[in-house]
Amino acid sequence: MSPVNSQTLKRKEKRNEPMTQYSILDLVPVTEGSTPGDALQKSLDLIQHAESWGYTRYWVAEHHNMRGIASAATAVVIGHLAGGTSRIRVGAGGIMLPNHAPLVVAEQFGTLASLYPDRIDLGLGRAPGTDGLTYQALRRNQTGDVTEFPRDVAELQHYLKPAQEGQRVVATPGAGTEVPIYILGSSLFGAQLAALLGLPFAFASHFAPAMMDQAIEIYRENFKPSEQLQAPYVMLGYNVCAADDEDKAQLLRTSSLQSFVNLRRGRPGQLPPPIAGFEETLSPGEQHMLQELSRCAAVGNPEAVEKQIRHFLAETGADELIIVTSVFDHADRLRSYEITADIFARINEPSRKIG
Repeated sequence: MSPVNSQTLKRKEKRNEPMTQYSILDLVPVTEGSTPGDALQKSLDLIQHAESWGYTRYWVAEHHNMRGIASAATAVVIGHLAGGTSRIRVGAGGIMLPNHAPLVVAEQFGTLASLYPDRIDLGLGRAPGTDGLTYQALRRNQTGDVTEFPRDVAELQHYLKPAQEGQRVVATPGAGTEVPIYILGSSLFGAQLAALLGLPFAFASHFAPAMMDQAIEIYRENFKPSEQLQAPYVMLGYNVCAADDEDKAQLLRTSSLQSFVNLRRGRPGQLPPPIAGFEETLSPGEQHMLQELSRCAAVGNPEAVEKQIRHFLAETGADELIIVTSVFDHADRLRSYEITADIFARINEPSRKIG
């Protein structure tokens, strides 16, 4: 364990905080043979279970022109999920800010925060979340520019703060809600920006783990306290596929592996059913690609998954894992998240729980 991670764990122990919070990133997957409406209803059922199992937050992500993901209208989906729950935090993981005017995002999330006070999170990414042609369809005039991301974040923060006397453009709703902002990233840029602004940092290690260690180090070493956050807070994406039987878990995992490979082949689609022996059909390069993902994944029965999660936490000192579980059958997906919640209850048992 690195000195930085050791210091993080000691700080948590001193403050009597839970060692690691656990949350969900839901891509609202549309499985083969189903509809987006089915996916949205399954997500509502999942978040209701997640709330009862003690998950901290539940995020959905903005993607466009993807037949297998039903969360394109992210703010609308968040309202659907928050309306069906009462305690769990609900938010975006994230909103792809280059696709939107900051004022529009402030109004959308200000509305959500007005409807569901102290429950809404706003994670921000600088990628378009789609291909170039779809990005053009989203922006029309192509004035969006990922290089303007830091400026857009600052503008969005301004709209969410209390309106000042003489302020000519006010987000209504939005002004004064101060919806907490999280910076997302899969490279070093997000880590640097989150540190500079003093915001929580969520790294997309569940699909792009290569720069994870370096990003965490840069963020922690360069963090500057802000009004929102006094100390670094690291969230890491983490894949989990848990089942009561080891072989079943390995089989269920093949749905998400197929989906990942199809995306890399340029043929994204709906989440396919599991198939035995899938990895044996892949090229050496594709097998290597999946092997790299395995560092940020736990697959197996409850004992195996707990061991893998504990090892990952010891390596990274993460403040929070945001769990991604893409399983074809809804009942199996629920069971995986239930097993994961039980594991975190044991991990956090010596510490004070958040109410």
